[in-house]
This record gives sequence, structure tokens and C-alpha cells, in this order.
Amino acid sequence: MGVLIIVIVVVLLIVWVIATYNALVSLHNLVKNGWAQIDVQLKQRADLIPNLVETVKGYAAHESTVFTQVTQARAHAQEVAQSNATPDQRAVAENELSRAILNLYAVSENYPQLQANTNFLDLQNQLKQIEQKIAYARQMYNDVVMKYNNKLQMFPSNIIAGAFHFQEAQSFTASDTDRSVPQVSFTSAPAGDQPFQRPSQQ
Repeated sequence: MGVLIIVIVVVLLIVWVIATYNALVSLHNLVKNGWAQIDVQLKQRADLIPNLVETVKGYAAHESTVFTQVTQARAHAQEVAQSNATPDQRAVAENELSRAILNLYAVSENYPQLQANTNFLDLQNQLKQIEQKIAYARQMYNDVVMKYNNKLQMFPSNIIAGAFHFQEAQSFTASDTDRSVPQVSFTSAPAGDQPFQRPSQQ
């Protein structure tokens, strides 16, 4: 009887270790997938920016400082994205780009004809939609990161996490400026002008 009890305990322990390990792997994969979703949206935003800058240039060519800031911020964000940057480092670069975009929007408000340009309005609308997707993906990612990190820290799952060298994940934070980007006020397109549809990776 004593041997049977020991066998049962060992079997239960093995089952618990396997279940805990698989749960950690599942959460870790969810974290990676969540980050990939954020990355896709950030890349889509970066792809729209050159067209936005060129459109604004057509009406405000002398605003070279703002164009330079946006271009440099975009280049820096892409450079960071292609490196082994942490989510915190990526967030800093993306927040800088968000501030540059806000400055570009501020400049555009001084040009009524630009504000009525169908292409400009469509680009703004696409950026707004992408920002909303980024905010949603960021929230989902941060929620999963919290669950994953809790699993790593809580007893007794922290024993398995330590034994198999699971590392804590970083959340993806946004500055107040970044959060304000989707709040940009959009001017309605003139009657008769229909915004074109842009065709929509890891």
C-alpha cells in the first residue's frame, strides 16, 4: 500500500509538472503572437506616413522642419523594429513617431485646402483606424503579459518557470501623446469627393 501511494504521488507530480509547463508554454506563445499583432499594425502605420508627408508637402512645402522630424522619427522607429529591441525600447521609438505625426497634423490645420483634400482625408482616416487597432492589440498583449508574468511569479508554478528558465515579458506602454493620436479631429470631405480605398506579416 505504501508503494502504491508513492507511485500515485509521483504520477500526480509528473502530471502537474507537465500541465504547468504546457500552460507556461501556451501563455508564452500568446505573448509572442500578441506582440506580432502589434508589430503588424505599427508597420502598416509606417507604410502610410510617406504618402501623408508627400500629400502635405504639396500644400506646405516650406514646412521642412516638420517633414524632417517625421521622416527621421519613422526611420528611427523602423531601425528599432529591425533590431532586437525590447518592447520598452520599441515603445519609446513609436511614441516619438506619434509626436511627429501630431506635429504634422498641427501644421496641416493651417492649410484649409489641404484639409479638404480627399487623399489627405483618406490617409488620416486610415491612420486613425490603424491607431485604434494598435490600441486594441496593445491592450490584448498587455493582458496576456500580465497573466504570463503572474504565472511565472506565483507559487508553485514559479518552481517550474525557474527550472525551465522562462523569462518575464515586458508590456508595451504608450505615452500620453501616443494615446492622443486617435483623437485628431478630421474634417469631412467636400460633397462629391469619395475617399479612395487603399488595398490592405509575420
